[in-house]
Amino acid sequence: MTTGLIPGGQPPDPRPTGSLPQQRREPVGPAAQHVENRSRSSVITARAAASFEPVGRSVASARSFVRDTLQGWGFADIVDDAVVLTSELVTNAVVHAGTSADVLCLRSDDGVRIEVADRYPEREIPLQGTAINMGNPDREGGRGLQLCAALAGRWGVEYIPTHKTVWFQLDLPARAVGTRAAGPALPSDLLPLADGRVRVAVIQIDRTGHITAWNEDAEELFGYPAEQVTGKPLTDLAAWPHTPGTSTGIAEALRLSRWEGSYGIRAATGRVTPVYASHLRVRDTGGEPSTVCLLVRDHERAVLQTPLRVPGSDPSTGAEGQSTDPFEVFIGSPAPDDLDGLLQRTVERARDMLDGDSAFLLLATDDETELEVRASTGLPSARQRFARVPVEAGPGRYGSARMPAVHDDLTAVPGAVPLLNGTGMRSVVTVPLKVEGRLTGSLGVAAEAPARYSNEEALRLQFAADRIALAVESARLGELERLRRGSLNFLVEASDLLAGTLDRDQTLALMAQMTVPTLATWCAVYTIAQQASEPYLSYVLHEDEELIDGIKSLLSKVPPPDPVPTPGARVWTAPGEVAHQAALRTSMRSLGLSGSPTRQVTPGIGPTLATASAVGGETVVLPLVARNRVIGMLTLGKPTDEHFRQEILELAEDLSRRAALALDNARLYSERTTISQSLQRSLLPPELPLIDGVEVEVIYRAAGEGNEVGGDFYDVFPIRDGAYGFAIGDVCGTGPNAAAVTGLARHALRLLAREGLSGPAVLERLNSAILDEGARSRFLTLLYGEMRPQEDGSAELKVVCAGHPLPLRLRQDGSVEPAAEPQPLLGVIEDLELYEQTVTLDPGDVLLCVTDGVTERREGARMLGDDGLADVLTTCTGLTAGAVAARIMRAVERFASDAPSDDMAILAMRVPGLQKD
Repeated sequence: MTTGLIPGGQPPDPRPTGSLPQQRREPVGPAAQHVENRSRSSVITARAAASFEPVGRSVASARSFVRDTLQGWGFADIVDDAVVLTSELVTNAVVHAGTSADVLCLRSDDGVRIEVADRYPEREIPLQGTAINMGNPDREGGRGLQLCAALAGRWGVEYIPTHKTVWFQLDLPARAVGTRAAGPALPSDLLPLADGRVRVAVIQIDRTGHITAWNEDAEELFGYPAEQVTGKPLTDLAAWPHTPGTSTGIAEALRLSRWEGSYGIRAATGRVTPVYASHLRVRDTGGEPSTVCLLVRDHERAVLQTPLRVPGSDPSTGAEGQSTDPFEVFIGSPAPDDLDGLLQRTVERARDMLDGDSAFLLLATDDETELEVRASTGLPSARQRFARVPVEAGPGRYGSARMPAVHDDLTAVPGAVPLLNGTGMRSVVTVPLKVEGRLTGSLGVAAEAPARYSNEEALRLQFAADRIALAVESARLGELERLRRGSLNFLVEASDLLAGTLDRDQTLALMAQMTVPTLATWCAVYTIAQQASEPYLSYVLHEDEELIDGIKSLLSKVPPPDPVPTPGARVWTAPGEVAHQAALRTSMRSLGLSGSPTRQVTPGIGPTLATASAVGGETVVLPLVARNRVIGMLTLGKPTDEHFRQEILELAEDLSRRAALALDNARLYSERTTISQSLQRSLLPPELPLIDGVEVEVIYRAAGEGNEVGGDFYDVFPIRDGAYGFAIGDVCGTGPNAAAVTGLARHALRLLAREGLSGPAVLERLNSAILDEGARSRFLTLLYGEMRPQEDGSAELKVVCAGHPLPLRLRQDGSVEPAAEPQPLLGVIEDLELYEQTVTLDPGDVLLCVTDGVTERREGARMLGDDGLADVLTTCTGLTAGAVAARIMRAVERFASDAPSDDMAILAMRVPGLQKD
C-alpha cells in the first residue's frame, strides 16, 4: 500500500488530465435525490490518499486506513458509515474487478468526501438518461451503490478512459453549540482508573519530525530531561506498532491534521512505556507547520480518548419510534431470501462489525458432530465451502463450538481452530448459533494481529448470532427440501447434457463436472479401449484446481481398480493408503528419522500433504457398463475423514449407467470421425512456403459439421528457380464428393506446373482430366497464377481466371480494381482457349483472391457481392496479408447471423517492398 497526505489548502484534482472529457454516471429515478454533480466549492482542509493492491486482504487495510484517517480528523461520528461504504467499494475493485484501488479522503468544513477508483479496463459507459441497474442486493458483490444511496448525503460515479471512480460525501451531524460529546453521570466505582496525579506529556514536533518542546510531565513519565531529547527525531523514542497489511508509520501519523491512538515510548530505563496519544497538526503565524502531541499512560487513555459515538436511541427503534427487527439491524434490509446469500451477508457484516481480516460461518451436520463451512470472507478459496471440522476439537472451553471462545494467539494453541490453519490469522473470536438449545452452527471473526478481541467483542458477536440463528436454520431447512426435490431433476438434466454431445473428451468432462462438487469432492474416470486392455486414467477433476495435478500423478502410479461388472458402488482403499504412506515417508525424511512403512511405495509418486488429504477420505468405484461390456470406471472421492451418504451413492449409480451409454456412443462416433478427418486432411496442401519479398496468408472454412475439406481449395507451391505457383478454386457442390475433385485438381496443378507448362496449358490439361472422370466429373472455377518476386521489391504475376471470381488488387492509395479478366470455367467444354495476363504488384500492393462462398454470403435478400467485398478491401490499406485476410473473414461472418452454408477460401498476397538499412 502506498499512502500520501497533503494537509490544508485546496488540493489538485487527483485524476489524470488530458483532452478527453470526463464522463459521469448518475442514477435516475428514486436514487436521483442522493446524487449531485461533483462539486469543489467547499474548502478542502486536509487530504489523505492510499493505493491498495488487488488482493483480498487489501479490503481490511482500506478499512483501517479510512478509520484511522477520520478518527485522526476528529470525525468519529461518521467513521462507521465511511468504513462500511469503503469496504464495499474496495471489495468491488480488488476482489470482483481484480484491479488495484485508489482511496482518497477529502476533509472540508461541512463533511468528508471519499473517492474509490479502480482500473478495470472495460466498462459500459451509460447513456444520458438511462436507468441504472443497482444490482441484486442478495449477491455477495454489487451492493456498493445501494449502500451509497442509503447512507451517503451525496454520491456519484465518474468515468474516464482508464479509471472509474465512485465517490460519496458524508455530512457532519449537527451538534449543540458548545457541546462536542457528553456522557452520563456514573458511580465512582465505574469511573476510569488513574494514578494519584495524571501526568500529560506535551511534546511538540517540527516539520522534519524532530522534538522542539518537552514539558515536565514528559520528563517524569519517560525519564529524559528536555535538553537530552530536544532536536532528536521522535522516531528514535517511539515504538510504533505494525499494522498488518498497511505501511502507515509514525512519520505519516505526524503529518495528519489529527491522529489518536496507542503506541510506546522507550523510557530512559530501556523499557517501553505504553502511551495513548492525541496528535494535533498546527501552524505558527509564519505558516510553519508542527505537531503537538499529548500523551498519557495507556491505562489512563480516558483522559484523552475521544468518546465513541453513542446512538441517540435504542438500535432496535426506528426513526419514527417504531420497533424494528434486530435481525434487520444486523443483516440489513432487504434480507437475502436464499441461504448462501444470507450466510455471505452475515460473514461480511460480522467482519465489518469487529473490523476483522476474515470471517467464517459453519453449519452443523444432522448429527451435530461436525461443522461444515458454508460461507467465508478473507480466507483462501480452498477453505470457502464444504470443509468440515469437529464440533469438539478438544477439552475445555476453547475446544468446543458450543460455547463462545476468544483466542488471543492461535500460534500458542495449534489446531484450536482447524479452519484457520496456515492462513496467517492470529486472533479469533467464535460464537455458537443455537435454536431452542440445539447447536445449528458457529460464527467466527479472525484477525492477523494477536490479542485483537476481548470478551466485549465476543458478547457483541454473540448478540448478532442470536439474532440470525433462527433465520439461518429456517433457510437451511428450506434449502434441504429444495435439494431433495432437485435430485429428482438431476438425472433428467444429466441425461440431456450427455445426449447433447458425441465428442468423447467432452463426454468425459461432463461426467466429471456433473459429479464435482454435487456428488463428490474429486472424480476420476478410467476408460477401457478393448475388452482385454487395461483400464486407462482418462480424466481427473477436483473442486480445487490446484490439487488436480497431484491427484492425477498419484493415480497414474496406483494400479487401477478391477473392472468388475457388478452394479453398485464398492470402496477402493488403494489411493488413500498409498498417499498416506508416501506422505508419512516424506514427513519422516523431513524430520531426519530413519525407517519407512513396511509396504513399499512406488518411487516417483511423491504426493504432497495436500494431495494426501484430498484423497484420504472414502473413495468408491462404480462400473461403466454399456452393451454388456465394461468400458470404464467412475471413481468418486472425498477428502480426509469424510464419507458418502447413501442417497448420494444411489444417485451416482444411476448417473453411471447413463454416462456409460453416452461414453460408448461418443467412442463409436469418434472412431468414425477420426477416419473421415484423416482422409480429408490428406487432401489439404502442406504448410505455405516462405517467399522472400511476398507475404502470403490463407483462411479456409469448409461448410458442414465435421468437414475439414469441401469443394473450395487453395494451394501455394514452388515451381522452379524463384517462381511460385498459386491457385484458388471452387468445385461444384460441397462435402466429400466435391472434395474428391478438389484432390484431383490440386495434385494435377502441381504436377503440370512443374513440367514447365504455361498457365493456359496447365488449365487446359486439367480440364481434360476432369472431363475424363465421366459421370463423376464436376465443373470447376479456378484462378491460377505464377508469381516471381523482382529485385526492385515488386512482384510479377501471370494470372489465368477460369470462371472464378476476379482477383482484386489494392493499391497503396486505397484504390481497388480487378486484376484479371473472366474466362470459361473448367469441366464443361473440351476445347478451351485460355490466355494469361501479367500483373505487377508494387511495394505495398495487395492481391486478394476469394471463392464465391465469400461474395455470395447472404442475409435475407441482401448479398455481400463483389462491390461489398471491394468496399471492405479499401479499409485494409497498410495492413499485412494476415490482417487483410482476417478483416475480410470478420466482415463476411458479421454480414449474416446464420452459419455459412458454402465453403469459403481467402488467399491474400502482399508485397511489403525492400527493407531500408
